[in-house]
Amino acid sequence: MGLAGILTAVAFIVEVPLYFLYDGPPPDANVLARLLIGILALAFLIVFTTAFREAVKRTSPAYEWAGTLAFASGLVYATVTLVSSGLEAGAVIAADHPIDPTVTVSGTYILYGSIGRLMLALFLTAMGYAITRTGMLPRWTGRSALALAGVNLAFVPSLFFGNDPAHFYAANGWGTTALMGAIFSYWMLALSISTWRGSAHRAPATASSAAQAAG
Repeated sequence: MGLAGILTAVAFIVEVPLYFLYDGPPPDANVLARLLIGILALAFLIVFTTAFREAVKRTSPAYEWAGTLAFASGLVYATVTLVSSGLEAGAVIAADHPIDPTVTVSGTYILYGSIGRLMLALFLTAMGYAITRTGMLPRWTGRSALALAGVNLAFVPSLFFGNDPAHFYAANGWGTTALMGAIFSYWMLALSISTWRGSAHRAPATASSAAQAAG
């Protein structure tokens, strides 16, 4: 779970700055590169959510439903974002001149925005609840997941505020999409590193216990 989360976070962290390199319509290579990186990140996210569900099931079967909810909402979030990426890539490939798909591809406005924020909020809420109830990860990870879920919910009504990506709070605004994506990426990185370190510490302890039992 830790490795998948780290790969997810790193890919997202690399992707986000690519949206801010050009003032006008970016070249096709820029758009397609950032979409490809995002697609890889979402594939890693699916692995992470699957591993999280299994970890909850092993730790506390009574809260398996919360792990399953995190898995399902994470999968929906990944699917919605993959569809958005496909729409953007198709528009860029078909156009005979550079375009800015964050503006011209209207079908992605609330897929990246309100719908994505709601699904991510549900995913984070389920994760935060599962973590705090099972104690499977440090307490800060569960509390921060719940806090970040609340922030995502605050951006769900952004669909009422236009489609200018230069605005902070718009259907496709930089706050609704890029900022929320960046915050989620760094949170995922911190959580995954914590998980990785915890697994590394548990492994020697388990091996030592097994050796003592054998002796």
